[in-house]
Amino acid sequence: MAKNKTTETESSVIDFINAVDSEAKRNDAFELVKIMTEITGFEAKMWGPSIIGFGAYHYKYATGHEGDAPLAAFSPRKAATTIYFYLPENQREELFSKLGKYKVSKACIYVKKLADIDIEILKKIILLSIEYTLNLYPSK
Repeated sequence: MAKNKTTETESSVIDFINAVDSEAKRNDAFELVKIMTEITGFEAKMWGPSIIGFGAYHYKYATGHEGDAPLAAFSPRKAATTIYFYLPENQREELFSKLGKYKVSKACIYVKKLADIDIEILKKIILLSIEYTLNLYPSK
């Protein structure tokens, strides 16, 4: 079975953020660290070369594939900051209708700048995502 590429590392979150080209993205990244630390109670850790994660859970799919992933995470990428989430479809529409200016995929919110979105709605999305994840994959 293939090894997961995105695992927790000992790399410095501060060094990673400070290496981001855009000052605005760096500032947003430090703000997201603050928000996610407050919500999760966990300190920021690097997951792979470019994801900043908080806490962890263990998942195991019906296929037998299993691994660890961060409870909350984001990555300040060049095109947009990617915020990872995990919510059922029935919770998405109402929350995303109030979020602001963003793009979304099945498990990612893409934000050009934090000023474009409602931070309180983002906090609610992060919290609900963590609750949903822990309900789906409870620790033993």
